[in-house]
Amino acid sequence: MRSSKTRSRSRTQPKAGQRTRRGPRQSRSTALVDAYLDHLRVARRLADHTLESYGRDLGWLLRFAEREGASVDQLDRAQLEAFVRHLMAADFAPRSVARMVACVRGLYRFLVLDRRLETSPADDLRAPKSWPALPKYLSIEDVDRLLEQPDTSTARGLRDRALLELLYATGMRVSELISLKPADVNLEAGYLTCMGKGSKERIVPIGREATTWVRKYLEHARGALLREKRSPWMFVNARGGTALSRVGFWKVLKAYGAAAGLRHGLSPHVLRHSFATHLLDRGADLRTIQAMLGHADLSTTQIYTHILDARLKAVYDEYHPRR
Repeated sequence: MRSSKTRSRSRTQPKAGQRTRRGPRQSRSTALVDAYLDHLRVARRLADHTLESYGRDLGWLLRFAEREGASVDQLDRAQLEAFVRHLMAADFAPRSVARMVACVRGLYRFLVLDRRLETSPADDLRAPKSWPALPKYLSIEDVDRLLEQPDTSTARGLRDRALLELLYATGMRVSELISLKPADVNLEAGYLTCMGKGSKERIVPIGREATTWVRKYLEHARGALLREKRSPWMFVNARGGTALSRVGFWKVLKAYGAAAGLRHGLSPHVLRHSFATHLLDRGADLRTIQAMLGHADLSTTQIYTHILDARLKAVYDEYHPRR
C-alpha cells in the first residue's frame, strides 16, 4: 500500500506519455500543492474524488506559474489576478472559475499557516461577480459558411438566404423577424422597422448584402411560395404560403447549421449574439448596439463587452513584456 504522501502527489503528476522532467520551480510548486492536498486529506478528511478535483484545479495554477517562470509561492497579487483573467478567457463557466479561485485562496492560506509564506497574495481574490455566463457567438468565418448553405437557385433557398442574411445583419429576435411585413422594410433607404418586447417599435439599418438578398427574395421567390395566395407576412412557409413559425425557422437554421458543420448550440439567438459581438469588435459603441438590439437597459448590452475584455486581457497577459 502506497503512503498517503505518494497518493497525494500522484494527483499532480503528468499522465503516461507526458514529459515528466521538471525544473526546480516546477518541482517546488508541485511539492507545495501536494503538501496542501495531503493536509486536506488528513486534517479535513476530504474524499479521494474531491481531492482529485482540487488537484485538477490547482493544475491550472501550476501551468500558469510555469509560464510565468515562477513557483506558486513566488506569484504576487497582480499575477494571480492575471491568472483569474486567464481562467475567464479559457471558456470556463463562471461557477467553475469561482470554484478554482476559492481553491487557490485555500492553497495560499495553507502556505501561510504552514509558515511557507508570511502573507497570502490571494487574500480576497475573487472572480468578478459581474462576470455572467458569456453568450455563444459565431466567428465571421462560421457565419459566412452558414450563409452560403441555402440553394439560391430555388424559391425556398432564396427565402432562407434572405432570412439568414437579415437576421445576422440586424440582430433581430426571431419573433421580430417572422413578424415582419413587406411594408416594414425600406430597401431603398436600407432600414426596417420592427416591433420588439413591450410593443416598442425601433428602426434598424439593414446593410447592402442583406438588402440584396431580401430584394431577390421579394422579386423572385415570395410569389412562387405564395402560389397566388395572399399573406400579410413578408416571410412565408414553403408549403402553401402560410406564415413562417418560430419552430419552422428553428428547423431551417438547424439544418443549415448541420450542413455548415455547426452542430452544437446553434440557435437564432446565437446569430443575434454574433451580430452584437462583431459590431463591438469593430468599434461600435454600446449605445448604438443597445438601440439596434432593442435592449431597454444598457446593462443588458454590456454583457458583450466581457467577451472583448476577456480576449484583450488574455492577449495582453500573454504578450506584453511589462504587464
